[in-house]
Amino acid sequence: MRSRAARHTPLRRLGLVISLALLSGCAGPEAGKPPEPASSSTGGGAPVGPLRLSYGPDPSQFGDLRVPQGRGPHPVMVILHGGCWHKAYGKDQMDGMSESLTKVGFATWNVEYRRLGEPGGGYPATLTDVGLAVDKLRDLAPMHHLDTTKVFTVGHSAGGHLAVWVAARPRLAADNPLRGANPLPVAGAVSLAGVLDLAESVDLGVCGGAAAKLLGGSSTEVPARYAEASPRALLPIGVRQILVHGDADGIVPLVMSSHYLDAAKAAGEKDLTLRVVEGGDHFDVIEPSSTKWAEVSQAIVGIGALP
Repeated sequence: MRSRAARHTPLRRLGLVISLALLSGCAGPEAGKPPEPASSSTGGGAPVGPLRLSYGPDPSQFGDLRVPQGRGPHPVMVILHGGCWHKAYGKDQMDGMSESLTKVGFATWNVEYRRLGEPGGGYPATLTDVGLAVDKLRDLAPMHHLDTTKVFTVGHSAGGHLAVWVAARPRLAADNPLRGANPLPVAGAVSLAGVLDLAESVDLGVCGGAAAKLLGGSSTEVPARYAEASPRALLPIGVRQILVHGDADGIVPLVMSSHYLDAAKAAGEKDLTLRVVEGGDHFDVIEPSSTKWAEVSQAIVGIGALP
C-alpha cells in the first residue's frame, strides 16, 4: 500500500501546477513555519532530524537539517525550493527529496529564504539569504559532524537558479554585498529544471517574467543586477554542475538548460553535464514517488562522486 504522502502526490502536484500557472498573482497558501523540533545530538546511530535551525533573525531565515546515520563527517546537500521566488511556495516542496537523500548518506539542509511578496523579499535579500544559509554550515559543522569541504547545492526551478548562483558567488568582486565577506566554497551544484539565465527567462515568460520582479526591472533597466545575479552571466563558474531537465516540462522549458549548457561550454566550463529526463515534467524531478525519481536521484547523488 502506498503511503499517505504518496497517495496525495497527484493532488499536491495539481495544486502546484495550477498555482504556478497563475504565476506571482496566485492565491496559494503561504507555507507556515511549524513548531521548533527538539534538538538532538548527532554523534552517531540513527538519522537525526529534521532540526529546525535559524541562520538569521528574519522569520524566513531558517532551514531543516537532517543528518544520516554514522559519525561522519557527512557531505552536505543544500536544498533550495522553487516557486517563482514567491512567498506562496515554501521548502515543504523539498521535504521528500531531503529525506530520500539523507537515507543514502547525505546531510541535507533544506533552506527557506525571503521571497517576493514578503518584507525584504527580492533583490538583494533573496540572494544574500541563500548565501547566509550556505555559510551557516560552518557554524553547524562541529556539532552535527558535517564536512564543509563537500557541500553541494541542489535547487529546483527558481531554486535551481539559486543553487547555481550561490556556487558562482565567489566570482563576484570582493566588495560586492551579494558575495559576502567569506563565502563558503561549494563543491558542486545540481539544477533541477533550473532558471539559469534570468534575462532569457523573462523573454520566455517563465513565471510570468518573475525574474524582472525579483531584480526590480528588466535587463535593460537594471543590467548590473542581471550581470551579478544570473548564473549564465557569471560563467565559467569552475565547479562541477549537473543539469537535470524533463523534456515534457511545460513550466520551465528544456531550452533553458540546453542554452545554458552551450554557453557554459563556450565559456570554457570543464565539468558540466545535462541529463534529459525523457517524458519528465516539471515536478517529476523533485518527487521521490515519481517513476522518474530513480534516474533523477542517480544524477543528484552523482554530484557527490568527487575525489
